[in-house]
Amino acid sequence: MAMDRNTRTAVVCLSILAGMVGLTYASVPLYRLFCQITGYGGTTQRAETAPDKVLDRKMTVQFDANISDGLAWRFEAVQRDVTVKVGETNMAYYRATNITDKPVTGQAVFNVSPSEAGLYFNKIACFCFTEQTLQPGESVEMPVQFFIDPSIADEPDLYKLKTLTLSYTFYPAPEAQALAPAADAAKVN
Repeated sequence: MAMDRNTRTAVVCLSILAGMVGLTYASVPLYRLFCQITGYGGTTQRAETAPDKVLDRKMTVQFDANISDGLAWRFEAVQRDVTVKVGETNMAYYRATNITDKPVTGQAVFNVSPSEAGLYFNKIACFCFTEQTLQPGESVEMPVQFFIDPSIADEPDLYKLKTLTLSYTFYPAPEAQALAPAADAAKVN
């Protein structure tokens, strides 16, 4: 009987350990999904089309560009900011330049600040969804098509908000996959 009790205890402990390992591997995609659904940490939303309602309310969207260590690119927003009507589709451009003598691949992670506004900032098209490979000395302009969801007007905490910041950080491609959830959560610009 003591042997059966020890065996059951071992099986239960191994099952718990296996469950904990499984949750560890699932935590990154689950956290990313949570952020995308809720806008937590300034995670923006994806949309297929713009809303059919445009408000008279205007907001300024500022554009921020960053490069992580290990990526030999120049990266900048083509324009610093733009004033938009809530609900109106807009386009902004970022420019990236490979300053090395070999091809380099990067991928961007992004967030919006204040983070509470991430739920209302929608991107229709964005360069952040795919890896970007730049040839030696190559420079490209990358568009972001976006709108601010008109339902932001129903959020009492954001009623007086006049300025949002869309921030991108480019990482070397393999690092971007690992860092994206952590960067989204950690960056509150």
